Amino acid sequence: MSLSSDDVALRPVAEDDLPVMERFLTDPETATPFQWFGWWDTGRWRRQWAENGLLGDDGGHLMVVRGSQRLGFVAWRKVRPTYTTFYWNMGIGLLVDARGRGVGTEAQRQLVHYLFAHTTVVRIEADTELENIAEQRALEKAGFTREGVLRSVAFRDGQWRDGVRYSILRDDPA
Repeated sequence: MSLSSDDVALRPVAEDDLPVMERFLTDPETATPFQWFGWWDTGRWRRQWAENGLLGDDGGHLMVVRGSQRLGFVAWRKVRPTYTTFYWNMGIGLLVDARGRGVGTEAQRQLVHYLFAHTTVVRIEADTELENIAEQRALEKAGFTREGVLRSVAFRDGQWRDGVRYSILRDDPA
């Protein structure tokens, strides 16, 4: 497959996209070693899609596409550090054939632009495992700043894993 970051776009999730997203919940190879946490509620996205199309006040999901080709999805959720403040925490899941080609960097860059353009937040953050060097590079290329290591922040595959937190602020240089 010839795939690059050219023409990568984000769009709302359609009902026929849900089987693609569900692969991340049912197939360890699709989820990557860094995102496979075992089998969980495989119907949650269908219920959320039926309720609000996976676009709500507290977060959402958009498909990452190139033309009619589905490449994965991006997601964000509201984090409330205080009663009067919130920011977004975002993530990405890409299908195997889309990885390592700049698609993740471009999709995350577009999600940042979308969230800053359509919400009043001043901060967007993203977390990844310390060993996930490819995602760290993608976040840095998308303009994120590494803030630090979070020790034993995620339990996966029988052990606690360290994470790395990144952020981008509305006023950061493009």
